[in-house]
Amino acid sequence: MMNLRNIAIIAHVDHGKTTLVDKILHATQVFRENQSTGELIMDNNDLERERGITIFSKNAAVTYRDTKINVIDTPGHADFGGEVERVLKMADGVILLVDAFEGPMPQTRFVLQKALALGLKPIVVINKVDKPNCRPEEVHDAVFDLFFNLDATEEQLDFPTFYGSGKNGWFNDSLTPIDNIQPLLDGILKYVPAPKAEEGPLQMQITSLDYSSFLGRIAVGKVGRGSIKEGQQVALMQSDGVKKTRVKELYVFEGMGKKRVAEVQAGDLCAVVGIEDFNIGDTIADAENPEALPRISVDEPTMNMLFGINNSPFFGKDGKFVTSRHLRDRLEKETEKNLALRVEESEGGEAFLVYGRGILHLGVLIETMRREGYELTVGQPQVITKEIDGKKHEPFETLVVDVPEEFASKVIDLVTRRKGEMLVMETKGEMQHLEFEIPSRGLIGLRTQMLTATTGEAVMAHRFSSYQPWKGAIPGRNNGVLISKNQGRTTGYSIDKLQDRGTFFVDPGEEVYAGQILAENIKPGDLVVNATEEKKLTNHRASGSDDATRIAPKTLMALEECMEYIQQDECIEVTPNFIRMRKVILDEIERNKVAKKMAAEV
Repeated sequence: MMNLRNIAIIAHVDHGKTTLVDKILHATQVFRENQSTGELIMDNNDLERERGITIFSKNAAVTYRDTKINVIDTPGHADFGGEVERVLKMADGVILLVDAFEGPMPQTRFVLQKALALGLKPIVVINKVDKPNCRPEEVHDAVFDLFFNLDATEEQLDFPTFYGSGKNGWFNDSLTPIDNIQPLLDGILKYVPAPKAEEGPLQMQITSLDYSSFLGRIAVGKVGRGSIKEGQQVALMQSDGVKKTRVKELYVFEGMGKKRVAEVQAGDLCAVVGIEDFNIGDTIADAENPEALPRISVDEPTMNMLFGINNSPFFGKDGKFVTSRHLRDRLEKETEKNLALRVEESEGGEAFLVYGRGILHLGVLIETMRREGYELTVGQPQVITKEIDGKKHEPFETLVVDVPEEFASKVIDLVTRRKGEMLVMETKGEMQHLEFEIPSRGLIGLRTQMLTATTGEAVMAHRFSSYQPWKGAIPGRNNGVLISKNQGRTTGYSIDKLQDRGTFFVDPGEEVYAGQILAENIKPGDLVVNATEEKKLTNHRASGSDDATRIAPKTLMALEECMEYIQQDECIEVTPNFIRMRKVILDEIERNKVAKKMAAEV
């Protein structure tokens, strides 16, 4: 077991985890010298490449100085914390990557806390020391303070530190630039312990799953005890009982792929083919002496959204999967591998309440489903409240904003209006570093407003901290919307006449229906408008001289922006080719009746 190391790379989003994995793969000659690999090799999912973030944790294995190193790349966003929590079980050590300018951020604290609690040996890497305004020594002290605050053991506090620049391909145990990352690889061999091989019958916990259209579902995990062989009879220990099954094929990780083997010893990571109906957290144990490992616990979700079938007039025009049965099957399949997600079916089975970690977590699920050909409607995100000692409590988050000095007052004003309280205000070079405690509700829609107020200069990050007493009403969207009166194609003539009433989300010539949101009103309150009226032609005017040339282009809204924008009586229609905002009740008369009834009740 001396020639094996299992290491997870953890960090806040954008601190350079996936770039570091690239450098490790290149330094250990996983690829031919003339092979074109591109950047961020591990981010191989379309959504990850488009957004420039890691969403799913992934494994690679490299060989350095006759030692096999299993490398686990993890996501950096707090919304995907569930991914990190379960894969840390496979590691014996962690590389904590910290930006030399930003220092420890909210997600750094979250993932480090999980790693220290599991007793993993940390190596600190201070990355991006080539950046202007970087402050590696200060950041090193801040990391030490963070370890101390998280009750690290004496051994964990004595962590080795490496400095370097992933982009420029060097890491060293001092600030002296070199032309390779060998000191870091030597550090992994020196400081990360080899996995402890316990004596006894087979135990392997399933911490991840893979899928192959050829082999079906594949269980991935670390063999904790004993060894596992191809063709072996094993017991699958589930939460509701034990099932006898057989291992068909066995794979270990090699480079970016997998290699078939006959046997895997304790301490190594492997992929098992042939086990049916398993869930993450189940234990593969010896058939004669089955012993289960404790199940993986993942933090609770903090937000929910109502998913329903698409019931707009354009239902079924665009997608392949449109019924509630399709939705139910897809959401149930997602909960198998996405541990931080929970699904509850509403009465009648027409709608599903989906619980997740945040808007990005739920947004990635909706975007994935849309690309797979699903049509659905999603409601406004709601935070999950709890009753504690007879009082209503809601989730609070720690919000960190780095912003140029001239915009700091605008940021503070925006956050305090949403019931946020400032905890820290520090100057870092030319930037102001602000930390707040804010209800999770206050974060919905905040990013867009903040980027507008700071001309896109603000860098914002947040993570769940605790449940605290309900803070009262938080002001929502100030402006109303313009709603389509009828179904048809929008015309340049109509939009031109309505431009002074609001900012449009549709272009001339787009198909719309009654109840669809067309634009943001410049005033509070909603307005029903006719955007499909055509210009009447007379003998005096030529049909070509239209006013359409003066129309401002439509405002493009991404899915997460729509999720933050809509109010309680609105929802989003999501299809493979369109994202439309609409009123939940499409008929104007019905909408007014419900509004009057609700006003009377208040």
